[in-house]
Amino acid sequence: MPVAIGLIDANNFYASSEKVFDPKLSGRPVVVLSNNDGCVVARSAEAKQIGIGMGAPVFEVRSLIDRYGVEVLSSNYSLYADMSWRFQTVLEDFSPDIEHYSIDEVFMKMPLSSGRTLVETGREMRRAVGALTGIPVSVGFAETKTLAKVAIEHAKKSRKAGGVVDLVRSPYTDVALERLPVADVWGVGFRYAGMLEKQGIRTALDLKHADDNWVRKKMTVVGLRTVYELRGIQCIPFEPTPKAKQMLCVSRSFGARTGSLREIRAAVAFFTAKAAEKLRRNGLVAGRLTVFVATDRFKDDPQYSGSHTVSVAPKSASTIELMELAQRALEKAHRHGFLIRKAGVMLGDLELAGKAGGRLWEQDRYELHCRLMLAVDELNEKYGDGCIRYGVFPDAGVWRTKFEMRSPSYTTDWSQIMTAH
Repeated sequence: MPVAIGLIDANNFYASSEKVFDPKLSGRPVVVLSNNDGCVVARSAEAKQIGIGMGAPVFEVRSLIDRYGVEVLSSNYSLYADMSWRFQTVLEDFSPDIEHYSIDEVFMKMPLSSGRTLVETGREMRRAVGALTGIPVSVGFAETKTLAKVAIEHAKKSRKAGGVVDLVRSPYTDVALERLPVADVWGVGFRYAGMLEKQGIRTALDLKHADDNWVRKKMTVVGLRTVYELRGIQCIPFEPTPKAKQMLCVSRSFGARTGSLREIRAAVAFFTAKAAEKLRRNGLVAGRLTVFVATDRFKDDPQYSGSHTVSVAPKSASTIELMELAQRALEKAHRHGFLIRKAGVMLGDLELAGKAGGRLWEQDRYELHCRLMLAVDELNEKYGDGCIRYGVFPDAGVWRTKFEMRSPSYTTDWSQIMTAH
């Protein structure tokens, strides 16, 4: 049976998640800030309308915030991750073939049947997600992923569309492409947009009709793949089952710069513990660990960035083992005399724990670690994140990220659950 590619995109996802639980935000401009409350990383529709740009430093838009009574919130990643899971779970009722593309986007394979049009299906998706989660979504259908992205752009902007656009075998596909700037085509990006515009390729339709050999020369085979997708030829594979992660990273900008190795050690220990928790949550083990540190490039300080990678052999998800390796790596990556503003831990060479080979030595010790990790994870899940932590890092420090305006964790923390009075 012929199928279409559907794309479901949560509108202004971070801001929308906040509005679900706080009625006073309805109709008000809302912005969500980056780590350390520095820049705008998400905006409600109302915030966009008054001119607040994505990525704008807070101090630059302070006059707009004060003039229009903008609600300013710190990022609440646990809330957004849970709301993402909820809205994407609702969509599983519409198709078994789902690709969870990002925190706010889902690709789906939709059969083309005579029983119901894709527009009707898209509207039912919007109603179901809205009713069960409160999150508004836009829906686009097309023959390829890239065209589905084009459909979404128009679904969001066109009042007539009502949040759903179907470009499958549509006579209006070229009209949609002509109205989309080439810079907004999925896969083009800022780097190629300027070059294309200089060559007179200003819209998605222009790119669709560009010469293949020229595109391959200027944009490589990846760019040519985008062109074929705009022509309705599927080149970007649909991946209905999530692939095992290839890399996992936990990093933060510190609340303040620090030259204290003790503080940096604490930060790296904290990040390692978080990364190890994510490994276990995903049923993975790591074979490679990297620690990196960096100064603040926006300050007039001596600049430095360094990293060091160590092998994790045998592969492990034990916080205890990874912590020891991370501290060794930090000794190689760190340089005295610099004020460090950011650090992080990356885990690579990941593999499903069940497929990793057994250990030739100290297997009993590792199994003990696994039981201990399981107990720690269960206690932290039951009584709150950080209830049980490793003594290498304190509960506070200058390296702690600032989230001074963060909303409650309504859906992931029993102590912060909403109550009726």
